[in-house]
Amino acid sequence: MDPYALKTLNAERRARRAVILVTDLGDGRDRIVREGDQVAGELGAAIAKAFRSGNSGSVEAEGRTFFLNAYLPQPRLVVIGAVHISQALAPMAKIAGYPVEIVDPRTAFATADRFPDVALHAEWPEDILKRQPLDSYTALAAVTHDPKIDDFALKAALDANCFYVGALGSRKTHAKRVERLLALGATADQIARIHAPIGLDIGAASPAEIAVAILAQAIQAFRLRGLESTASARKSESILEKHDA
Repeated sequence: MDPYALKTLNAERRARRAVILVTDLGDGRDRIVREGDQVAGELGAAIAKAFRSGNSGSVEAEGRTFFLNAYLPQPRLVVIGAVHISQALAPMAKIAGYPVEIVDPRTAFATADRFPDVALHAEWPEDILKRQPLDSYTALAAVTHDPKIDDFALKAALDANCFYVGALGSRKTHAKRVERLLALGATADQIARIHAPIGLDIGAASPAEIAVAILAQAIQAFRLRGLESTASARKSESILEKHDA
C-alpha cells in the first residue's frame, strides 16, 4: 500500500470516519475514497453499495477489476433513558453487534443492577455528550418521554448527523417536540430525520416488543444510509407547513 494512503487510512479510522481503499488490480494503484466523495459510473455505484454493507470484495467496472477494501467504524447505540424498553434493547443490540451506552441522570433508574454489563452514565446528556460526542456512526434513541432529558440529546444527534435518531412518543407529543427543537435552532430538514413515533410499525405493545421495533429500525437506517433523502424532504416540507400555519 502507498505510504500516504496508509497514513490517510489510519487517520480516518481514528476519527471514526468511513473510507474505502480502492485498488486497481490491473496496475496495482490504489486510492482512498471517503464516504460522501463523488465517484461516477459503475465504480461509484459499487463503492456506494460497499459503504452501506461494509463488505469488501472485487468488482468489475468500466472494463477493469478493482478490489474495494471497506473500513467502516463500528456502529453504536446511545439510549437516552434507563427505562424498561432500554433493559430489553441493550442485550438485543449487543447481540446484533451494536455496543450500547445508556444515559439517564435519574440515579434511581440508572443502576448497575438494572443494567448489568452495560456502559451506564447516570448524568445529564449535555454533560456526557460533551466528553463523548456523537458521530455519524452512532444511533440515538430517546425514550425517557421527558423533554428536559431528551431534547438536548436529540438536538446533539441531529447536529452530529447520527445515522439514526428516534424518539418515543405519540404524533401529538412529537408535534410539541418539533416546536421545541425549532426553538433550539434545529432546522426542518434536521427534524425530518427523527423517527417518531420510534420503531418500525409492527404493532409492538410491550417494552420488549418496542425494543425489537427500535433495533430493527436502527439497523434498517444503517443499511439504507444515503437512500432516504426523498422521504426526509417530504417530512421537512410538512414540518414547515405546520409550523407556519
